[in-house]
Amino acid sequence: MSIPSLDRGVLLLARGDDLQVEQVTGAADAESPCTAATRFQIASISKQMAAVAVLLLAERGALRLDDPINRWLPDPPAAWSGITPHHLLTHTSGLGHWEEYPMIDLAGPAEPDKLLAVFAGVPPLFIPGAGWHYSSPGYVLLARAVERASGRPYAEFLAEEVFAPLGMTGSFAGDAAGRDDVAVGHEGGRPVPSWDLDTVSMGAGDVWCTGADLLTWLDVPRRGRLLGPAAVAAMTTPHAPTGRPGEAYGYGWFVGPLAGERAVHHSGDNGGFKAFAAWLPDSDRRLVLLTNQAEVDPALVSAALLE
Repeated sequence: MSIPSLDRGVLLLARGDDLQVEQVTGAADAESPCTAATRFQIASISKQMAAVAVLLLAERGALRLDDPINRWLPDPPAAWSGITPHHLLTHTSGLGHWEEYPMIDLAGPAEPDKLLAVFAGVPPLFIPGAGWHYSSPGYVLLARAVERASGRPYAEFLAEEVFAPLGMTGSFAGDAAGRDDVAVGHEGGRPVPSWDLDTVSMGAGDVWCTGADLLTWLDVPRRGRLLGPAAVAAMTTPHAPTGRPGEAYGYGWFVGPLAGERAVHHSGDNGGFKAFAAWLPDSDRRLVLLTNQAEVDPALVSAALLE
């Protein structure tokens, strides 16, 4: 099966340490082509970086995965008293996703504590641990907890404690203003404004990566980089069934079958950007797809894995 070509973006497929497929194509913005140095929003794959930040702090004893999340947030509502980082990491907290918060403008700026107050104003969908519901707001709370536990801004913590040790020199979190080699998102062939990545999507969809950096990122579960063995195992354990056949959620990763193999993976979807990253341990394959357009051939990922 031949792999369909991307219109814009990067597609990488590696087996072991050998890069077998490399597509870099299309325009990054109105003036520049996509190159190996182009940074793309990885959208919800950013949740993996938030999970690693939490696990790093847990390894250091700065927080616990069974802490009441109220310990790490200003003025939390009583309805959150039973929620822990574990619940937020696994989407079992009962908090909703963006559709449960239609009053939030994903592209608009927000004051951090006012954003938390909006989250707090919507009752949880169920008591912690009683169900599974994908929740980006839950990961925003985790990023705030990282800030409180580390005493540093979240983007700074990722830069110094996550990206730098891994050699991910093209990666950063938050607003891209003033940065070089950043793609512009497109829908229907036209550029669209970025979502707010400093506050509204912090921890949930705020990271920019090159294709090569995201391929390196997959070495966190693959080679146990950055975290100790127990934390890596906890991250990729199928903690909470998602309701799809054979699939569960770990800490920032979906765990389940992909192209007939075991896999840990995640997709991402921000305004004008799509992303996908997966590691298939049985064949030791890593797949990265980053594109700055909303429309992507749905056969692209399966075709790449069947190549």
